[in-house]
Amino acid sequence: MKKEKIYLHYDMDAFFASVEQRDHPELREKPIAVGYDGDRGVVSTASYEARRYGVHSAQSVAMAKRRCPQLIVVPGNYAHYQEVSRQIHKIFHEYTDQVEPLSLDEAFLDVTVNKVNMELAVDMAREIKRKIRDRLHLTASAGVSYNKLLAKIASDYRKPDGLCTIHPDKALDFIATLPVERLWGVGDKTAKMMHYMGIFNGAQLRQCSLTHLTEVFGKMGPTFYYFARGIDPR
Repeated sequence: MKKEKIYLHYDMDAFFASVEQRDHPELREKPIAVGYDGDRGVVSTASYEARRYGVHSAQSVAMAKRRCPQLIVVPGNYAHYQEVSRQIHKIFHEYTDQVEPLSLDEAFLDVTVNKVNMELAVDMAREIKRKIRDRLHLTASAGVSYNKLLAKIASDYRKPDGLCTIHPDKALDFIATLPVERLWGVGDKTAKMMHYMGIFNGAQLRQCSLTHLTEVFGKMGPTFYYFARGIDPR
């Protein structure tokens, strides 16, 4: 019988900002944003202290300063972040070579078969988080599930420094209450259309037929149809 897939998804917590706070003690517990401090500057990453004021990535630095006047803007060091990312991936590869990077601070790990012969993926996820913290003094949030969609949603569920498992037996109940905005591929425009259709969560999305979703959303229609049922063939 074919073994069910097991995926981990890792998302470093406020990665660029956390690296700067780690390397510069004077920035710790301060609201900081990584980006260009100029008229057209854009926030790349904001620390959690800054996020409490409504500062977030892709926001203009000018707007960020209006929301948080005490904000400290730090120029980014992309080459350094790449090196730290390589160190994180070195830890991942201690467990599996089936690593799919999505960005410097985010990756999927297929641990269906793993190098350490751990039976429970949640134990593996917890151990990897501990190694990142102990070796690199950074925190990561991890999600565990049987497909990529749910592993990624799980990693976002208890940030920062979170760990969440979505078991196959609980997946449909979990998706039922999930806001549609949390599904991959549902941006602002799509979410507005779904809301117009009376679709606000996974349970309501599940009530829509494949034909209707395809008529409204084109090639993404079948994707949303299957996502609502906890199916992700990627």
